Amino acid sequence: MHTLLIIDDDDTFAAVLARSLSRRGFNVQHAANPAAALAAVATPPDGIVLDLNLAGDSGLRLLPQLLQRAPAARLLVLTGYASIATAVEAVKLGAVNYLAKPATVDDILAALGQVAANPALAIGSQPMSLKRVSWEHLQRVLTEHGGNVSATARALGMHRRSLQRMLAKRPVKE
Repeated sequence: MHTLLIIDDDDTFAAVLARSLSRRGFNVQHAANPAAALAAVATPPDGIVLDLNLAGDSGLRLLPQLLQRAPAARLLVLTGYASIATAVEAVKLGAVNYLAKPATVDDILAALGQVAANPALAIGSQPMSLKRVSWEHLQRVLTEHGGNVSATARALGMHRRSLQRMLAKRPVKE
């Protein structure tokens, strides 16, 4: 793997990650929005690091288009809004892995290089907290409605703005 494309709307994060990857010998490009990302895959990269939240839009919508234009690329979803529902959806859509921010460069490179699931990976013995279960449920329903916040709010029987406030918060830890 020699060329990587970072798709993230956080310019500072993307610049720091690109600099770290460049120091390790990678040729790195950055795209801050879906249009720039689709233009950047005209020359298919070896790997793609895709943010899940692109200025309020879902990176999951962009994922199939990226893989259609760069089918050999290994795609990693990297997000600060991790949930089980979006992780499952990302893998179903073709991502090779899914990581929650913050992640180290070593974590990112290992995730991009992973070919098969790691059976030795430890599974937490603690059950999820009630807040985490609620977060996961919101994410699952949001995914079922294609990222449509209004439809999700109707399905959950809540006001759209209340749901938006809940979704704007970082997910709670286990």
